[in-house]
Amino acid sequence: MNKDQAIGAWDEIKGKAKRIWGELTDDDFMKAEGSVDKLFGMIEKRFGQTKEQIKSKIDGLHIK
Repeated sequence: MNKDQAIGAWDEIKGKAKRIWGELTDDDFMKAEGSVDKLFGMIEKRFGQTKEQIKSKIDGLHIK
């Protein structure tokens, strides 16, 4: 995966996460520093969901 692909994947995950967990702020995404694991950790802590639940919700949301 090249840098552009990684940025595109991160942007897609950010968009899906914003739709599912509307309380997430741009500051939250900046703190995650492009790391899906850090983002999942924030969601896990704030919303009390497991990483498996988070991944399932994100994978299940199909945005066109």
